[in-house]
Order: sequence, then structure tokens, then C-alpha cells
Amino acid sequence: MTSRKNVTQKLVLAALMAALTAICSQILIPLPLVPINLALFAVHLTGALLGAQYGALSIIVYVLLGAAGAPVFAGFQSGPAALFGSTGGYILGYVLCAFLVGLLSRRLGMRFGGLCLSMAVGVVVCYAFGTLWFMYVSGMNLVSSLSYCVLPFLPGDVVKILLAALLTLRLQKPLRALGFAR
Repeated sequence: MTSRKNVTQKLVLAALMAALTAICSQILIPLPLVPINLALFAVHLTGALLGAQYGALSIIVYVLLGAAGAPVFAGFQSGPAALFGSTGGYILGYVLCAFLVGLLSRRLGMRFGGLCLSMAVGVVVCYAFGTLWFMYVSGMNLVSSLSYCVLPFLPGDVVKILLAALLTLRLQKPLRALGFAR
């Protein structure tokens, strides 16, 4: 049974990770249709550190903040127009990504290879959801959508995965020492 203190600690960390996701969303390189940003780095870290349930909850908080008007999405965007616009599928895909990273990292083990594989699966699911959404909203075909929404991002996502896996491994022990046991 989870103690009330443990739940409170996880909720605090979930709120901090939602804030980190908002900050990382603003670190971006603008591109014509979809900007490159560091949001997925934070999403990977969130899922790996908090697990499936609290990782997804953290990203849901981030999404709800943006939907309510807080400028947390890339380029300080917010509101339903941003959430349901051409990149909204990726934003919603962050929830699935965090959930999968949390679930798979626990099953595959909290080792570098398992974390990287968990995060790669999370990216694939996020991209699939986001690209299908982008195709629906924009009317573009699959090949065009992939050229705008996936291919330019792959090299950066490899770096984000590697760094998020390394940082997860480095943060596990200090977080456990503070009582943030996963």
C-alpha cells in the first residue's frame, strides 16, 4: 500500500515535471510547420522517473494548463486552438509517450539500454499519433507529413533519448535519498 507521504511526494514531483515540460517546450528551433523543441526530453524524463501513472498524470497537468490558457506549449502558445491545431496531436501524444516510457522502463529494467528502448517506443507512438492528427488537420498525405513532422526531428530525438536516459540514471539515487521512490 502506498503511504500518503509517498503519494504527496510523487504529486509534487509530477508538478515539477509538468513545469519542466513547459520550460523545455520554449527551448525551440522554429521550422515552417512544426518547431523542434525539448519537450520530448522532459516527457521521457517524466515517464522514466515517475513511472506510467504519475508520468502520464504530470503530462496531463501540462496539457490541461495549456488548454486552460497558460502559455506552456511551444512558442508560448496556449488554448484550444493550439491544442487542436496541426501540432496538437503531438502534444496529446506526450501523454501516451510518458505512460509508455514509465511502463516499459519498469518492465525492461532501469538500465541505460532499457531506458533508451522505452523512450524510442514512446517517440514512435507520439509521432504516430501526432502525424495522423497533423494529416487530418492539414490535409497533407503521409509522405509530406513525415517530411515535415518526423524526419527533421529524428537526429535530435536520438540525442534527447540518450541524454534523458543518462539523466534518469543519475537522478535515481538522489531522488530515492529524498524519498521519491518509484
